[in-house]
Amino acid sequence: MGGVRRREVLGVLGGAAVEWPVMTRAQQSAKLPTIGYLGPNTRSLDSQRLAAFVQRLRELGWIEDRTVTIEYRWAEGRNEHLAEFAADFVSRKVDVIVTSATPPTVTAKQATSVIPIVFAALGDPVGAGVVKSLARPGGNATGLSLQATDATGKRLSLLGEVIPGLRRLAIMANRDNPSAALEMREAEATARTLGLEGVTSEIRRSEDISPAFDALNGRVEALYVCNDPLATTNRVRISTLASAARLPTMFIAREYVEAGGLISYGANFQNLYRRTAEIVDKILRGAKPADIPVEQPTKFDLVINLTTAKALGLDLSPTLLARADEVIE
Repeated sequence: MGGVRRREVLGVLGGAAVEWPVMTRAQQSAKLPTIGYLGPNTRSLDSQRLAAFVQRLRELGWIEDRTVTIEYRWAEGRNEHLAEFAADFVSRKVDVIVTSATPPTVTAKQATSVIPIVFAALGDPVGAGVVKSLARPGGNATGLSLQATDATGKRLSLLGEVIPGLRRLAIMANRDNPSAALEMREAEATARTLGLEGVTSEIRRSEDISPAFDALNGRVEALYVCNDPLATTNRVRISTLASAARLPTMFIAREYVEAGGLISYGANFQNLYRRTAEIVDKILRGAKPADIPVEQPTKFDLVINLTTAKALGLDLSPTLLARADEVIE
C-alpha cells in the first residue's frame, strides 16, 4: 500500500478520525460514468485510434479509471459476438456506447433506443438506418460519417496514376456489411465512368479470402478493397496474397498499408476518434445525440508503402510521393 492509502485505512480502523470507508476500485468505478467501447476489430488494430480518443477525453477532464470508466469489447472482425456485447452494455446501463463501422453500430442501435450511441467512423449513417439525417440524427445515435463513397473516385484515379494503362480492376468487399456493399457499388459505377472493367470479388468470412484470390488470378491488374472489419482484421493475409499475385492494392486506411498494402486514401482515423471524444464529452455533460449533427471528416490522408511498390516493380512518380501524407519504407 502507498503511504496515503495506509493512513486512510488506519484512520478508518481508528474509528472517528475518518468518516468515509475506503472504497474498493469496483465501488469507485460503479459511481463513475461508464463508456462501453464496442470495437469491430482487435485491440492491437484499434490501439492508435483509441489512444487518440482517450487522450482527447483526458484533455476534456475525463481520466480513465479516475473520472470515467471505459469497458472494452472486441469483435475481432466476427459479427456473431456483437449482439452479446451490446446486450451486456445495455444490462450494465453504461452511459454511452462508442462504436466504429456499420455492423457494431447497427447492432448497438438494435439493442437500445435509450442509451446514447456515438460512432467514430461510419460509411453511410443514413443508409444504415442509424440516423434520420446527418443534420438532425433524431434518435439516440450520432457521430462521424466516413464519407467512404465520396472518396472512391479519388482512390480509383490514384490507382490509375500508379498503373498507367490500367484496364481491369478487382473490387473486393464483404457483401454482408451494408456500408462495404455500398462502397462496392460506388466503386463499380466509378470504374465504368473511368473506362475500367470492374471484377467483383465477394468475401463473407476469413476462409473466403484465399479462394477469392485464386479466382482473380490472371484476370485483373489491381485490387480495390472496400473497408470492413473482416478486411481490416485480415489485412496482413490480404496484403500477402496480393503481393504473391503481384497486384497493387488500394485501401481506405493506413493500417492496411502498414500491413504491406500499397496505397490508402481516406479519412484520418485518429482525428475521427479525437472528435468522437468531443461528442462523448458533450453527451456525458447532458447533450442529446438527437440534437448533435453527424460530422464529416476534415482530414484525409494518402499513405504509400514504398517497399511494396519496389517489390511490385512499380516506379512511383516523385509528384505522387510528394503528395503523400506518409511514405512507409
